[in-house]
Amino acid sequence: MTLLVSNIGPLIALSAIDALDLLPRLYGRVVIPEEVRKELSAAPHGIMRFPFSETTEWLEVQKLSAPVDPLLATVLDTGEAAVIQLAIHLPAEAVLIDERKGRKVARSVYQLKVIGTVRVLVDAKQKGLLSSVGSALGEMRRNGYWIHDDIVQRALQEAGEQS
Repeated sequence: MTLLVSNIGPLIALSAIDALDLLPRLYGRVVIPEEVRKELSAAPHGIMRFPFSETTEWLEVQKLSAPVDPLLATVLDTGEAAVIQLAIHLPAEAVLIDERKGRKVARSVYQLKVIGTVRVLVDAKQKGLLSSVGSALGEMRRNGYWIHDDIVQRALQEAGEQS
């Protein structure tokens, strides 16, 4: 079973296309830090189709056991910093972060394996859990989730949906 620590962005993106169930099916144990739970609870009504609650069986909330590393606190937002801190502490096999700066810090400074929402979709397609990466990405974009065209093209090629 894999342990994945997630930031808020991918949860919102997957929720927007009713695909949150892909996370536990693909990666097993999914954890968010308390800081991300607070962000989810404070999210504007309607931003998530997923009704976040403390009783969600597959999404585990954990408090940090130590203060956030000062480097993280000065460079990243609260949620990203907490995700990286928790991933180091547990330790986690991977972090799920979409924001470029957070991904770069997690990968280069802390040597964490980083995946993003697009990777979740490609993995799901490869395991037969999703019929079309292109359709999922299109729906995410229609719901306001920004994804660079180059990332979309690479994902479609990797998913076998474009030559």
